[in-house]
Amino acid sequence: MIMLTPFHLAYHVTDLDDARAFYGGLLGCTEGRSTETWVDFDFFGHQLSLHLGEPFANAPTGKVGDHMVPMPHLGLVLPYDDWRALADRLEAAETDWVLAPSVRFEGQPGEQWTMFFRDPAGNPIEIKGFRDLSGVFAG
Repeated sequence: MIMLTPFHLAYHVTDLDDARAFYGGLLGCTEGRSTETWVDFDFFGHQLSLHLGEPFANAPTGKVGDHMVPMPHLGLVLPYDDWRALADRLEAAETDWVLAPSVRFEGQPGEQWTMFFRDPAGNPIEIKGFRDLSGVFAG
């Protein structure tokens, strides 16, 4: 079995105050170190570094089932109960969805719940939920 370790990802945002409100306030991520030009967050156990700058280009070119999703995008896998709680919080905040919370591959190996949305700078994020995390790599 492979031991999972935290990843580090750094990308651009256009406003650090907006990023703090979104990642810290709405998503519930704990803020770490920061300067006038970047801020770190504990993104569900991973290190996310948000730097002031031009966000990366993305386009809806990823076909998943019947949906076209933005590529590239940041993704995260959560246990279902944590995913549901986050989906409920985002729905209450009237999130502008790229793909509203829904289930994919229902009754099949790899059954998962997913939601796609964007941060205030337009960076696309997908959050998946699994009732059984062993299904993450199911074929």
